[in-house]
Amino acid sequence: MLVIKREGVVLLRLLLVFAGLLFLPQVAMAEEIILGLTGTERGIYAVLVFIVAYGFVMAEEFTGLRKSKPVIFAAAVIWAHAAILATEAGVTTAELHEAFEFNLKEYAALMLFLLVAMTYINAMAERNVFEALRSWMIRKQFNYKQLFWVTGIITFFLSSVADNLTSALLVGAVVMAVGKGNDKFVSIGLVNLVVAANAGGAFSPFGDITTLMVWQAGYAEFFDFFALFIPSVVNYVIPACFMYMAVPDDKPETSGKEEVVLLKPGAIQVCALFLLTIVSAVSFKQFLHLPPFMGMMLGMSVLMIYGYSINKLYTNEEFDVFNEVRDAEWDTLFFFFGVVFAVGGLGYIGYLELLSGAMYDGLGDTTANILVGVISAIVDNIPVMFAVLNMSLDMDLYQWLLVTLTAGTGGSLLSVGSAAGVALMGQSKHKYTFFSHIKWTPVIALGYAASIFTHYLVNA
Repeated sequence: MLVIKREGVVLLRLLLVFAGLLFLPQVAMAEEIILGLTGTERGIYAVLVFIVAYGFVMAEEFTGLRKSKPVIFAAAVIWAHAAILATEAGVTTAELHEAFEFNLKEYAALMLFLLVAMTYINAMAERNVFEALRSWMIRKQFNYKQLFWVTGIITFFLSSVADNLTSALLVGAVVMAVGKGNDKFVSIGLVNLVVAANAGGAFSPFGDITTLMVWQAGYAEFFDFFALFIPSVVNYVIPACFMYMAVPDDKPETSGKEEVVLLKPGAIQVCALFLLTIVSAVSFKQFLHLPPFMGMMLGMSVLMIYGYSINKLYTNEEFDVFNEVRDAEWDTLFFFFGVVFAVGGLGYIGYLELLSGAMYDGLGDTTANILVGVISAIVDNIPVMFAVLNMSLDMDLYQWLLVTLTAGTGGSLLSVGSAAGVALMGQSKHKYTFFSHIKWTPVIALGYAASIFTHYLVNA
C-alpha cells in the first residue's frame, strides 16, 4: 500500500472532492479535540495546501520529485495554521499538544511496524528467496494459460504477507520474462497481477497498509480479517476468468538457459523467523494487550541476532540487518508521516467531521464505504483510510470489514489506483498501460461489486 503517481485529470477529481468542503459554514463540535473552524480563511488555506501538495504527489512520474517531500511540507504548514486557529479559539497549549501527539502516536506505531516488515522482506530478497522463486517459475515452462493462473494465485497469497508492490514486481518479472515477444499476454498478465495483489492484501493485516491501520486502530481483531478471504477470492477470480478467455493458447519460447538460483545460507530460517514475528505481533496484541509493533520489534531483534550467527557460522557470508533497514522504503515511510499529520491537521480543524457528515450521515454506512473504494482508485487509499479512521465513526465489525475490503481492492479499478499498478506500468516498458488496464475495468468492477455482495452473504 504505497503511493502513487497520477495523471493530471486525477487532480481535478481530487479538487471536486474537497470543493464542497471549502465554503461550508463553521460547525461547533462537541469534542474538544476538534476546532470546528472550517469556515475560516486559514482553514480553507490549509485544504488548498493539501490539494497542491497532493498534486505534486500525483505528478511524481513527470517531475521526479519524491512523493514524501510535498506532503511533509504540507503537514508542517497545515499544523502551523491549526495551531494559530487553536490559539485564536482559546485552546490551551496542553489541549493542542494532546491533539498533535495523538497523530504522533498513530504514526510511530505504524512506522515501526512497517519498518520491521520491510526489513524482513529485504532480508528475504538478499537471501535470494524471491529470485529462487522467480527462477523456478521460469524453468517450469508453463504455457500462457497455465502461467496466467499460476502467477495470479502466487501473487494473491504472496501479497497477504508481503505488500502488493513487492508481490506484483516479483511475479511481474516472471510474466515479462516468459512473455517476451507476446505483448498481449504480458498486458493481460500484468492486469491480472494488479487485481490479484490488491485482492490478496485485503484479507490479511500484513497484506495492505490500510488493513494494518484498521487492525492497529482496534476496530477489528487479527483473525476477524480472514472473514474477507472468500470475498477477496471472488474479487480476484471473477475478472480473472474473463481475462483468461483472452489469454493466448500458446507456449512461450524459452532458451533453456535459465540458471537455477540457489538460496543463500539461512534463507529458510529467515522466512520462518518472519512467520514467527507475525505470530509475535498477534500475540502481543491479543494476549498482552500491547501494540503489535512491539511484537514486530521483538522479531527484529531475533533477526539481528540470527544475522550475527550467520556471519559467525559462514565466514564467506556477510549478512548485516542494518543494510536491510537502510534499504527500507523510506520515501514511503516519510510519505506516510506527511499523510498522517496533514490529514490529522485537517481533521483537527474540523474537515473530517464535515466529510463524515456528507458521506456517512448523508449516504449511510454501506454506500459510503463502497464509495471509499471508488475514491481509492483515484486518490491513494492511505489518506482515504486514515481520514475514515479519524472520523470517529460508530460502525459495527461488518462495516469496518467492508471498508477494509473496498479500500484494499478499489485501487484495481484503474492502473494508477495502487502502487502495484503504477510500478508495473514503469517496469513493463509500455506493454502495460493506463489504457490497456482500463479496457478491463468493467469486469474488474464486476468483481468489485460481487465481492461486496459476497461479503454481505458471508459476513452480514
